[in-house]
Amino acid sequence: MTTHTTPNSLANLFETYTLNDTITLNNRFLMAPLTRCMADADLVPTDDMVAYYARRAEAGLIITEATIIRPDAQGYPNTPGIFTQAQIAGWRKVTDAVHAKGGKIFVQLWHTGRVAHPHFFGGGDVLAASAQKIEGSVPRMRELTYVTPKPATLEDIQGLVRDYAKAAENAIEAGFDGVEIHGANGYLIDTFLHHDSNRRTDEYGGTPANMSRFALEVVDAVVARIGKDRTGLRISPGAYFNMAADSRDREVFDYFLPELEARDIAFVHIGIFDDSMEFDYLGGRASSYVRAHYGKTLVGVGSYSAETASAAIAANKFDLIAIGRPFIANPDYVARVRDGVELVPYSDEMLASLV
Repeated sequence: MTTHTTPNSLANLFETYTLNDTITLNNRFLMAPLTRCMADADLVPTDDMVAYYARRAEAGLIITEATIIRPDAQGYPNTPGIFTQAQIAGWRKVTDAVHAKGGKIFVQLWHTGRVAHPHFFGGGDVLAASAQKIEGSVPRMRELTYVTPKPATLEDIQGLVRDYAKAAENAIEAGFDGVEIHGANGYLIDTFLHHDSNRRTDEYGGTPANMSRFALEVVDAVVARIGKDRTGLRISPGAYFNMAADSRDREVFDYFLPELEARDIAFVHIGIFDDSMEFDYLGGRASSYVRAHYGKTLVGVGSYSAETASAAIAANKFDLIAIGRPFIANPDYVARVRDGVELVPYSDEMLASLV
């Protein structure tokens, strides 16, 4: 029988890591949030999803697929929710299965903002920071084209903050170890943080402090409900996904990141592909920019191999690495890296089923 050993150059990936002296991860690998559109018609996690997450429980921390906090948050078909008792019970099966295998799991809390579509919630307003429509149509349902969003009123904003906090409470009821607030990739929270999508002139727009206000209110409300040690946040300082870049965005994040650091949450997670791209107004890669403004636990993502992630962690570029598509192709990703076994290449055909 062939035996494999972990290369010394990768040893740091297999060290334990503790979030805020509270939640100890078995290694530095995170399973990145990966939208699979596999919930049932009531947005309840299925038995296939239970098995899917359980097979990946060797990750130091699983971040679930993005999970909507209320009906008008939905922008894609069959994305799970966490606002009904049936959904909470469905997620409890997932968390029990992951914990039974020694894993840790956070749910990603999601409101898609101007990417939402009334088709999914029976009509009504699509909410965003401002009435800035994006072009295009809903993935997997291309007949549905995007609509012009309604700028969230102060009353809307207060309700959204409450609903994020309630979703976090529901997550703990469902057995999750914590939550990651989705504040990235052009969805609701992110529309407040970028000038392209935030044209407001009230206390939620115009200045870095005002543009950061909604995101910080959501973080504060979630922390108040479940604790800072169980609260993470995903951000996209570099605008590129459902968002046009604006050099003024750097001033927003120059203000926002120290405010986050003062709150001492579990981690900050850089948004999809942020660290595989260069952003002129950030002075280069997103993780280098964020690290210069944020000294606490940082999660990197963006086409890293185990080798390049290990080197980045050794250089203090970030502390944990989120792995996406390789986890779809390799449920046993952690074991394969540890044992030096070749990875199965990812292909888009793998999205058709949960394995």
